Amino acid sequence: MNRTLSLALAALTVAATAIPGVSMAATPDTVRWGPCPEDIAAPRLQCSTLDVPLDYRDPDGRQIEIAISRLASENPSKRRGVLLTNPGGPGGTGLDFPAVLAGAKLPQEVLDSYDVIGFDPRGIGRSEPVTCDLTQEQQERGNFAPYAHTAADVVREVGHARTVAEQCATSRTAWMLPHTTTANTARDMDRIRAALGESKASYLGHSYGSYLGAVYATMFPGRGDRIVLDSNLGSGGYDATAMRRLARGLEDRFPDFAAFAAARPEYGLGTTPEQVTAKFFELADRLEKKPVQGIDGTAFRGATFQFLYSDATMPLLAEIWRSVDTDKPLPPLGPPATDPNGLMSGRFYVVCGDSRWPGTVGEYQRNVAIDRVRYPMLGGSTASMNPCAFWPSERVEPPVRIGDRGPSNVLLAQNERDPATPLAGAQELRRAFGKRATMVTADQGGHGVYPFGPNTCANDAVTTFLTTGERPSGDLACAAKPSE
Repeated sequence: MNRTLSLALAALTVAATAIPGVSMAATPDTVRWGPCPEDIAAPRLQCSTLDVPLDYRDPDGRQIEIAISRLASENPSKRRGVLLTNPGGPGGTGLDFPAVLAGAKLPQEVLDSYDVIGFDPRGIGRSEPVTCDLTQEQQERGNFAPYAHTAADVVREVGHARTVAEQCATSRTAWMLPHTTTANTARDMDRIRAALGESKASYLGHSYGSYLGAVYATMFPGRGDRIVLDSNLGSGGYDATAMRRLARGLEDRFPDFAAFAAARPEYGLGTTPEQVTAKFFELADRLEKKPVQGIDGTAFRGATFQFLYSDATMPLLAEIWRSVDTDKPLPPLGPPATDPNGLMSGRFYVVCGDSRWPGTVGEYQRNVAIDRVRYPMLGGSTASMNPCAFWPSERVEPPVRIGDRGPSNVLLAQNERDPATPLAGAQELRRAFGKRATMVTADQGGHGVYPFGPNTCANDAVTTFLTTGERPSGDLACAAKPSE
């Protein structure tokens, strides 16, 4: 696989009473804010650290360090409290996310209402990072297994999956393996809230951050203020079902690109959406037989998926298609991930540690056979063998079960055609929350609604909730933004 392309792609993917015997009380600490690391170019952003328990069953035992940041409200008269944030992942850092949100035009009334708080989740970045000691080749494999056309293709992936799982389980940070979970990250969030001296915390989380927020709202229903979950995973989080849903997400989103490319014959990809769709399968098949510039069929499918996260990257995707079709040099793809090993390792720790995945080759073979038919663009990859199949069996606690117990203070924001977190998962999470939640859907494609998307109906609904506490009276469907 082309190394620049693969690393660029890598940069982009319990009951409320908690565990018996676990003390959830957090003693407020004094957070001493200071300058952020030099590589975070955000003048107003302040940074600090906070010690939290490795194992919340032993709150006075071994501690790990969590890196936190703050973009403080500059309007004390309007300040309501703190807004914790998470950009997604798992595996992504969040220390600079408050500055990213401000740069993405988070409305001034929201910036006035809150100190916007970012943090690197446990196991990630500057917060006690984990590793699986991945080789460069393993990093370049990314999130998707090679596309499986047959049952034998699934068997061929067993060796790689088992090796990665064993590396994670025997790495120098394997002592963190049982404790690097979404539930413990939610507990860390509550420690941050307490350390900041706040009785409640509001929250804005995107993608995987939607599940983190759902877990926090479930475990600490009385400590959440206004909870916004954007681009939502299903109620099971990033489990095997969510992984398989990625294939559905590409099928939901692809017609937007097919229409875009068909309207621009200069790319040479077809003049109708049907021709562009046929070109996808033609290129994928051709590249599987003979890679071009190091790009094989799986990398091509993965690039198509990742570059449909935003309408803004559709021209780049069309250029990539044209380049591999004509064997011409690839267009500039932007910088690769700064720490692909840490990104992928952190992802494995959380995804495989949160829930149990299918444990037999036969189950993956059956899933591939089903999804190859239902979602042929990506189903042969996303349903195939995964390192989580060979994850250590030790689990400190069962997965958090999202339910409807607690205050009605959750707002879900969701694009109708999201490749990474399809609408079907958001609808499942909405049902799990019941009376606790309201959902706003936007008739648009891409990954991320607020404040990144152009749909003013959806954006205004979220801003109103964060600043006034008022949500739509019922689930709201926002029409597409008119073409300019």
